[in-house]
Amino acid sequence: MKFGIVGATGRVGQLLVKILKEKGEKIGAVMFEGEQTIQFDPDTLITNDPVALLKESDVVIDFSAPVATQKLLEGALEVPKPLVIATTGLKDREKNLMVQVSQLTPVLYATNMSMGVAILNRLVEMVAEKLREFDIEIVEQHHRWKVDAPSGTALTLAESACRGRGWKLDEVIVTGRSGQVGARKEKEIGVLAVRGGDVVGRHTVGFYGDGEFLELNHTATSRETFARGAIRSAYWLVNQKPGLYKIDDALGL
Repeated sequence: MKFGIVGATGRVGQLLVKILKEKGEKIGAVMFEGEQTIQFDPDTLITNDPVALLKESDVVIDFSAPVATQKLLEGALEVPKPLVIATTGLKDREKNLMVQVSQLTPVLYATNMSMGVAILNRLVEMVAEKLREFDIEIVEQHHRWKVDAPSGTALTLAESACRGRGWKLDEVIVTGRSGQVGARKEKEIGVLAVRGGDVVGRHTVGFYGDGEFLELNHTATSRETFARGAIRSAYWLVNQKPGLYKIDDALGL
């Protein structure tokens, strides 16, 4: 099986290259922005053309930026191939394209590729439903270089909490507080971002009641977690019918 990698020189992209080489897998093509910071095999196509990348790949893993993901999806409308998309910060434009592409080929989209976070989302939905009187707050911590906030993982966790409560995220989310904001509303989920150092990723979902509180926490100690999760998802995805899938599907949750 030939892998295509979008964002191949990024932090996770480089790990994808390393792990796939260790597994003896073939990297058919790569796409990235900026300078080439790592070496690829001589028979790996290096291109900025998503159509060319898709033609040289049996499955594509995308850890890039929204603009690159959009180009990939537009190319997949012409050359459909299974896509594992882990880019965060996507807007409606990219998500609508993803739905169109998923009618032609299997697409798996996840804001976090770790097994632990997939389980955490399930737990958050369950606890939000059972502890209906508890306030929900989410704090996410990442390295100083992360460009989007709140993180895609934090937003997905907030969506899981909303499913448990039957709420709509855009009606209850609060991403910052300052000044005389008044008392906390009953239907409110705070999602707060911390940036600094080289923190790979830490997410805490707190359920705060009167006299007690419960916090669920996930900490990523290595980006290899995300790379290995994406590769595992790619192995699963190539055997699926066209459709839009979640990490839960690949893990059998």
